[in-house]
Amino acid sequence: MRVILLVLAALVFPAAAQEDMSAKTWLNNMSQALRDKEFKASLIQLQAGHVRPLVYLHGIVNGQEIAFLEYLNGPPKNAVRVGNTVTFIEHDQAPYSVVAGRLQGIWPAAFAGDIGALETSYQFILGGRSRIAGRPGQMIRLLPYDNSRYGYQVWLDMETYLPLRFDMLTEDRQLLEQLMVIELLELQEPPALLLEAYKHEWPPVIDQAERQEGQNWQFAWLPKGFSVLIRDHHRLIGSHEAVEYIGLSDGMASISVYVARAGSSPLPEELLTRNGLSLVTEKVGNAEVVALGKVPMETLSRIAKSLTLE
Repeated sequence: MRVILLVLAALVFPAAAQEDMSAKTWLNNMSQALRDKEFKASLIQLQAGHVRPLVYLHGIVNGQEIAFLEYLNGPPKNAVRVGNTVTFIEHDQAPYSVVAGRLQGIWPAAFAGDIGALETSYQFILGGRSRIAGRPGQMIRLLPYDNSRYGYQVWLDMETYLPLRFDMLTEDRQLLEQLMVIELLELQEPPALLLEAYKHEWPPVIDQAERQEGQNWQFAWLPKGFSVLIRDHHRLIGSHEAVEYIGLSDGMASISVYVARAGSSPLPEELLTRNGLSLVTEKVGNAEVVALGKVPMETLSRIAKSLTLE
């Protein structure tokens, strides 16, 4: 009985101390935890009825963040981050490295960044509490100020502040995608796998494609909070011709825009929405534009149509 009472007290006292914390404070604590803590998370990603199991490791070695992401189903596919270098390891191609601050395919990069930067586009609201992976969690809603993007909700572990569950929702609260932790282990030191990753000599970062033929495409309209992160020449799958690639993000959602001279490259013709990923094609003057991302289709169409050549 004494042991049970001690366990209950350990759960109640931290919760009482957190009663006055704002939603933004919870998110700031999450951001710091994702950068500083050493942990292992086993997760499942749900998309349109499909379940994808993942394992994510994070630690600090000699002052550098080291992370490892493994996809457990299907052909081997891993990603390793050492500092700001991410290396992708897949079964059907040689490993390659790029410059990136976070690993893609798990929580949004903004979750480990400046939470305040999201306030331009999202309102932070405290939700209820529930138990996830055997741990009490506090839910935070990120509600968009307009209908140009989707909303989100995240449950944070009340002990470590690490995310336990992450949902992407439509305006009428239909679930598009979910990432849920099924086991979370906080570690006292970096696991051996991360120590080996730190010591390993990974492939050098690939050079960005030269933009000698790149054109100065600009957007007459972008949703508030979105900005251009990258421009380069990019090859669509199955295409032998380079197209102009522009990457956009508001910290939560990412959008890819491809531009080519109409008829010069086999850009996709279909218009679809699946798993929250929308895709549209538009003709802009003599150019064909493809935009895709996890935002409403109307947003992609308006972005594509706003392209102008300067």
